[in-house]
Amino acid sequence: MSVQYFEGVGRRKESIARVRLMSGTGLFIVNEKEAPAYFTRLGDMDAILAPMQAAGQDVKTYDITVHVNGGGVTGQTESVQLGLARALVKMNIDFTSAMRKGGFLTRDARIKERKKPGLKRARKAPTYTKR
Repeated sequence: MSVQYFEGVGRRKESIARVRLMSGTGLFIVNEKEAPAYFTRLGDMDAILAPMQAAGQDVKTYDITVHVNGGGVTGQTESVQLGLARALVKMNIDFTSAMRKGGFLTRDARIKERKKPGLKRARKAPTYTKR
């Protein structure tokens, strides 16, 4: 028996999230844990579920499973948000305008800048000494 689901992939910094959205009873699992137990910071769950509210969908009518790895807490939060928005658009193309208006479909391309030779970090130069 196969269950139909809609999948969206979200990326942010070093984090990659694969989000699967299917009709169900409101189960939200992230890496085999309940979502509130995985994202414990204040406001993270609200940020992740913001695309659902923008689309006017009730979270309790869907099961959401997420596999996320890499990066830190903020990167993972934003990658799950992007993946959820993309899954919602795959589910119903009419949600595109609401997702665009909320800025949920825009990939934040800012990543860590590489270290350059002769410098201590990406831009920090060694201290200049006259003598």
